[in-house]
Amino acid sequence: MLPLPKDLPQPNVKPNAEIVLQKRYLRRDADGTESPQDLFWRVAATMAAEEVKYTASPYAEEQLAREFYALMAKWKFLPNSPTLMNAGTPLGQLAACFVLPVGDSIEEIFDAVKYAAMIHKSGGGTGFSFSRLRPKASRVGSTGGVASGPVSFLRIFNTATEQIKQGGTRRGANMGILRVDHPDIVEFIRAKEKEGEFNNFNLSVGLTEAFMQAVEQDATYDLVAPHNGKVKERKRAREIFDLLVRKAWQSGDPGIVFLDRINRDNPTPDQGEIESTNPCGEQPLLPYEACNLGSINLARFVLPDRKEEGDVGIDWEDLRRTIHLAVRFLDNVIDASRFPLERIAQSVHKNRKIGLGVMGFADMLYRLEVPYNSQQGIDLAERVMAFVQEEGRRASADLARERGPFPAYDTSVFAAQGQGPYRNATVTTIAPTGTLSILAGCSSGVEPLFALCFTRNILDGEHLVEVNPWFEDALTATGLFSHELMDSVVTKGSIQDMEHLPASLRRVFVTAMDIAPVWHLRMQAAFQRHTDNAVSKTVNLPHSATEQDIRDIYWLAYKEGCKGVTVYRDGCKSVQVLDTGQSRKADDAPAPTASGVRARPDVVQGFTQRITTGLGVMYLTVNELDGRPFEVFATIGKSGRSITAKAEAIGRLVSLALRSGVHVRDVVGQIKGIGGEHPVFRRKGMLLSIPDAIAWVLERRYLKGEHPGAVSDLQDQVCPECGEALVFQEGCLICPACGFSRCG
Repeated sequence: MLPLPKDLPQPNVKPNAEIVLQKRYLRRDADGTESPQDLFWRVAATMAAEEVKYTASPYAEEQLAREFYALMAKWKFLPNSPTLMNAGTPLGQLAACFVLPVGDSIEEIFDAVKYAAMIHKSGGGTGFSFSRLRPKASRVGSTGGVASGPVSFLRIFNTATEQIKQGGTRRGANMGILRVDHPDIVEFIRAKEKEGEFNNFNLSVGLTEAFMQAVEQDATYDLVAPHNGKVKERKRAREIFDLLVRKAWQSGDPGIVFLDRINRDNPTPDQGEIESTNPCGEQPLLPYEACNLGSINLARFVLPDRKEEGDVGIDWEDLRRTIHLAVRFLDNVIDASRFPLERIAQSVHKNRKIGLGVMGFADMLYRLEVPYNSQQGIDLAERVMAFVQEEGRRASADLARERGPFPAYDTSVFAAQGQGPYRNATVTTIAPTGTLSILAGCSSGVEPLFALCFTRNILDGEHLVEVNPWFEDALTATGLFSHELMDSVVTKGSIQDMEHLPASLRRVFVTAMDIAPVWHLRMQAAFQRHTDNAVSKTVNLPHSATEQDIRDIYWLAYKEGCKGVTVYRDGCKSVQVLDTGQSRKADDAPAPTASGVRARPDVVQGFTQRITTGLGVMYLTVNELDGRPFEVFATIGKSGRSITAKAEAIGRLVSLALRSGVHVRDVVGQIKGIGGEHPVFRRKGMLLSIPDAIAWVLERRYLKGEHPGAVSDLQDQVCPECGEALVFQEGCLICPACGFSRCG
């Protein structure tokens, strides 16, 4: 690797980015911890070193390393996290997303489990289609037994993922897809009804155009067994579509992808059909393919005076130059990466797919004084992404002249469109940038800002209010900035009802929940029209949204040409409903007394449950009052004082919650699914820990199939690493403070 130049400028790292760098990216060895400058030079020099393989390159190695370094150090472009973490290291696995096939045999299924574990260990996420598996109760010819179906094997993949730490830094993330015409589709749609099930998976239903046409015509459609092609039954399409809508309304799961539309844009159809995507849905891939991603920070390309005569105030020339360098960077990543499987390496080098995307779009809009939820905002999105797409393809064509097109290049596919030859089968993807955007100090992906300011916990219980810099600049310019106002914005979460603020300010500085769902979808569609792959985006809905609202969004996504869509109704998982559609009643929890904690009667009655845990046999006593759980006592024999103390502490805290009027479903929601070091199998799943075992008893006794939900309530759920509130955007729960992501 090239030595670090002495005249290399230091990157300007904000305190928040420093925390994330220290926690997730900066490498530590016997000589200490690398600096942000070291990190960016490590990555830049590793990518530039690949240039020497190509004699036609216009760059010298150190010159290109400096160019790549400047892109990152000036926060104009960042590659995906595995590249930042692993470039120039012995691991050397630089791709973020992979797709693995799941065949219809025990050998193929468990090969996929093994390969997924290898990918997760190296820092990647995986996508699977379970559509090839024969349906539940089908005859297995080789053994004479019956198949258990896709959902049962999905559970095995989820359990395996639970045991693997991704590259030592993050939990593995998966996408599971099942075609809508698979006979087990109803079971799959309902797979996440039970809170905590499949917590390492995003699930999506693969919709076909035949199905959507049947929905439109209120017709039936065939459910086909994939192993023999026989029609197992016929379903009314609208019933399935309505079930999808209902589950999305209740919990946001599963999402939907439009498989036929994805395959119409498949640049290498001769190599097979695309069946799945990466974990957040923005990267459709063939089996054994991988893709490396990177994002340009659009906020860095707004001219200082914001608006010029006859233009919108964007530095198009600087953006063009950055796009060309970024495409070269990502193509070099393919050569530099060490893939976990040789078959993946072969597929990647055959097609050389890259995914250049954007972040900081909401910040760009703020700087240009353009509302997100406006036709002007949609037009700007189209103009910017069309420019990225056009220049990205031009850069890929330049590389094809230097280095040759991707080996599987098919002249007939691209020439028919008057395009190519290209170095890369795909060039653009709009991926999640939750952690990258924290490093760059910008808004995430193409999402609107989730909050104009928020409170961060710091040492000794102190709090720090962080404000979006462009919002702060606008307030300062109008003489309105004050700490009191910021506290009010943190409390309200929006400025839309602050009528003392100028209307022009309120019009521009909108947040995710200020924006009507249709504008979310229209923005996604605008970017999709100029993106080779797909767009990671969440359509945020208010808690008051109806099932019809979601039905309309799904239908609009289909009509507007989106390749998939994820919706999330604010707080939906805190009010789970039964299949009858009856919502939780506000008055069905015991009311606390004036003191907040109900006094204990002299005599209470209850039961004691014996449970085998990974730390020994636990005896859980649950005493009741008025038919409701009132207190619990957890004891574990012969486990040592530390385990006994923990069990007692958990029991006391659960008792305090119950006696304070907290409903049992919310207690279960908070402690169910907490992982431990020694999980044990039960007949219908696993007990992960002592709190998970307590939740299992309470759920079986008192909820009777009802769904606990408080653990996933966006308004209450906090980051397990830093304690800040999580937000749902780009198809995943993420922490805006430290970069933690439920999707890896």
